[in-house]
Amino acid sequence: MSDHVRTPVGQDTTEETELRERALKRLKDKRGLMAHVLSYVMVNALLITIWFVTGAGFFWPVFILLGWGIGLVLNAWDVLWPEPGPERVEAEMERLRRRQHPS
Repeated sequence: MSDHVRTPVGQDTTEETELRERALKRLKDKRGLMAHVLSYVMVNALLITIWFVTGAGFFWPVFILLGWGIGLVLNAWDVLWPEPGPERVEAEMERLRRRQHPS
């Protein structure tokens, strides 16, 4: 039995195509985030090793850890925070309507 999901005859293939494109984009974004995390860990481990081997004085890698860490957190936020779906958009519209026209 194949794992491939087939579109039923007559179903809107445009919707399926858009959904597939969104899914592929999310998967690429997640893969990119994992590469970002891996490079963050590897580079900073190397910098901490250099700091340690050279006398372990002032912990200068903190500047790279924090600066790059902010970028990593923002990247993770962008990839992992869900985009608002139709239900959330509709709920926000309703909230704005209530604020605009209080009962």
